[in-house]
Amino acid sequence: MGEKRNVSRIEPGAMALRALAHPQRMRMLGLLRVDGPATATSLAARLGLNSGATSYHLRQLERHGFIEEDAGRGNARERWWKASHESTITSTSGADEDAVDAAVAFGQAALQWQATQMQRALDRHMQLSPQWREASTASDFIIPMTPGQAKALTERLMAVLWEAKEAAPELGGEYPEGVEPVTVILHSFPWPGDEEGGA
Repeated sequence: MGEKRNVSRIEPGAMALRALAHPQRMRMLGLLRVDGPATATSLAARLGLNSGATSYHLRQLERHGFIEEDAGRGNARERWWKASHESTITSTSGADEDAVDAAVAFGQAALQWQATQMQRALDRHMQLSPQWREASTASDFIIPMTPGQAKALTERLMAVLWEAKEAAPELGGEYPEGVEPVTVILHSFPWPGDEEGGA
């Protein structure tokens, strides 16, 4: 890991979050963040979409500030797109019910994407090198705490993750040998019980 850098972030409003909650838009933004700039044509091929649908979703992402045209690439016939930020920040702690509702809708879409990524990671686990298998985990911890203790723990874990991200190379570029993007998914919530509607 290198020197600490500033990680660009966006904290979208309710309307932008609702626009991003579309599964295809979330996937497109993820690809642009992790793999770097791309054209609508190349994204359409990767996602199995037609170019018209892909262009529409890209325009929606641009409209809400998630992506922008990569002026250093392309030509009059083909536009390249890049992510405007590396991270999206959301919160469900405010009093604005519309904003909380939008954040929950975004969270639902994000959860589906995260579950898909976790399944794909498990599917390819045996193809990983021993070093990458040893570096991977799928763990959960259930710990009795007060809301204040849970908040403090979450903030400590987030601080460690932001510190690691700030010390790592920027997403979407060339990485040093042996370096790959690593996904860390963090969920923290009161135990909902192990049955539908459980206690």
